[in-house]
Amino acid sequence: MRIKELAATRVRYGYRRIHVLLRREGWEINHKRTHRLYRELGLQLRNKTPKRKVKAKLRDDRTPATAPNECWSMDFLSDQLFDGRKIRVLSIVDNFTRMSPALDVRTSYRGSDVVETLDRIAAVHGRPKRIRLDNGPEFISKDLDLWAYQHDVVLDFSRPGKPTDNAFAEAFNGRVRAECLNA
Repeated sequence: MRIKELAATRVRYGYRRIHVLLRREGWEINHKRTHRLYRELGLQLRNKTPKRKVKAKLRDDRTPATAPNECWSMDFLSDQLFDGRKIRVLSIVDNFTRMSPALDVRTSYRGSDVVETLDRIAAVHGRPKRIRLDNGPEFISKDLDLWAYQHDVVLDFSRPGKPTDNAFAEAFNGRVRAECLNA
């Protein structure tokens, strides 16, 4: 069933966001039926996920990038200035060229700020086909979801608690922290 597939790829989406995705795909379904099917399939969001003791496994559905702008990785980096103010750095990395089209520094970030940065980068470098990111609040926003839908970009979310799913961004953030922030 399509609702179950969408809920498996977008784990933090409730029935309302799943309903929007179904409507975009052309399903003629109202929100009450979506809610009923969502509940019957047992897809309710839990407040706290139980810890499972399973062996870590790599996601086999992820293929390596074979060309520039095929796949980008995005993540946030946080630090504190000398006067105590906190800063957030949005780091974006092209997985094929290992080049960073942007390191955007701000004191706070919202989903609309991420979209603004992506539009600015797309004017120079072009848009990616796929973006790998974690389930942070800025990345699961409606603004970023709408931008990705309008520009035909696939948002590839990592599994919760698995930073290795977004290894390029994590490794890049480690280098930025070592060479720029902790210098």
